[in-house]
Amino acid sequence: QVQLVESGGGLVQAGGSLRLSCAASGSIFSIDNMGWYRQAPGKQRELVAGINRYGSTAYVDFVKGRFTISRDNAKNTVYLQLNSLQPEDTAVYYCYANAPSRTYWGQGTQITVSS
Repeated sequence: QVQLVESGGGLVQAGGSLRLSCAASGSIFSIDNMGWYRQAPGKQRELVAGINRYGSTAYVDFVKGRFTISRDNAKNTVYLQLNSLQPEDTAVYYCYANAPSRTYWGQGTQITVSS
């Protein structure tokens, strides 16, 4: 089992920045990659960014150049730096961890961007 604890959401004005953290514990040796999804009201959950155990990253087009994903292996933590936030980035952001047997999810953290 893997447990994921997220932190760092909140309310920010358009153009502002936030940093999300996702700390993993438990059977972390089983994790292949981690990252973030988000879900806006009335919309499906969508992938934002991912990072594998080797540090290779991937981003969805609408966040390229604005968001940066990184990881600290010593702390078993993945970060998402969100810059130039826009109202359309308002959503609940979920951390995920992929293992061969299943995907684990964090509890979600709300980001609200005011115009």
